[in-house]
Amino acid sequence: MSTTAVKTITKPNIGVFTNPEHKLWIEETTPNLNALKEKKGEGLPEGWVTVAIKSTGICGSDIHFWHAGAIGPMVVTNNHILGHESAGTIIATHPSVTHLQLGDRVAIEPGLICNNCEPCLTGRYNGCENMKFLSTPPVNGLLRRYVNHPAIWCHKIGNMSYENGALLEPLSVALAGMERSGVALGDSVLICGAGPIGLITLLCCQAAGACPVTITDVDEGRLQVASKLCPRVKTYKVNTSLKPPESAEEIVKTANGIRPAIALECTGVESSVSNAIYSVKFGGKVFVIGVGKPEMSLPFMRLSTQEIDLQFQYRYCNTWPRAIRLVEDGVIDMKQLVTHRFDLEDAIKAFETAGDIKSGAIKVQIQSEVDT
Repeated sequence: MSTTAVKTITKPNIGVFTNPEHKLWIEETTPNLNALKEKKGEGLPEGWVTVAIKSTGICGSDIHFWHAGAIGPMVVTNNHILGHESAGTIIATHPSVTHLQLGDRVAIEPGLICNNCEPCLTGRYNGCENMKFLSTPPVNGLLRRYVNHPAIWCHKIGNMSYENGALLEPLSVALAGMERSGVALGDSVLICGAGPIGLITLLCCQAAGACPVTITDVDEGRLQVASKLCPRVKTYKVNTSLKPPESAEEIVKTANGIRPAIALECTGVESSVSNAIYSVKFGGKVFVIGVGKPEMSLPFMRLSTQEIDLQFQYRYCNTWPRAIRLVEDGVIDMKQLVTHRFDLEDAIKAFETAGDIKSGAIKVQIQSEVDT
């Protein structure tokens, strides 16, 4: 069975690769130009489409796979394409796909699930036992000019910018954290880390009416960005020479003596998790969104004697429609987060910028002006 149609394309498909030797390079990749141009999209699986990627954000995990070659048990063992924060345009569809048309703008949800295991069947598909998450080894990512993807995971974004479409993925991370942590109107909240996830979480807490909201980071520049995004936020620059109990007291002072009911930990750094544990009130919650090292030491007795709930998050599920509505209606405005933009051909410079804290980068996006 052939596909319905395909847009005229001329530029070769290229991708951004890393490998176990921590090299980073660009080369041609699949689906190749002949498959897209000469076969006119024939061979797409049932329910699949081809997307011309327009914008892709660089995530901290991309940097980590490049520099460290692994995140926990997820290890780069071969040549590997990075990227999972992408938006683009539909350029080919299988005849079975009726809800997407050529030219539709879409944001790509990067997880491919089995629909057979218990997490899938109970609606928590982020825990799919057979998950294929694009950019997590050994599954190649989205940092390409063209990708084939199941239509069900291509969410229409209307006239939304491709930049905002690519930011829906980190927004989904923050929304999952908001929902599962239970942040509510008037809650006192601590956000640890003012990177992209921490800043988007800040925007969500602002929209949810949390107060007071305090955000911490080791970098003053990022805290200044936080203040611009949310003028009422209270900022604390982490003093790394202080022990967690001491840091916690300074954090509480910053919030005018109000201990947080909920701490949203967005760094995954052991000392930061401990800071959060010592900061929250009796019966509070520390909700860890960030990704950290495989094992860490935490203040068990503080958790125990203060009845603090320690909870964790892994990716997201059922968040994209909500994320799209929040951006479309202007409830969440992420435009200030994209600080650097690079062409796909300059992806190496993009990664070097994203990996250098001195660059002042918040979110670096790689863009491809394909001829569609």
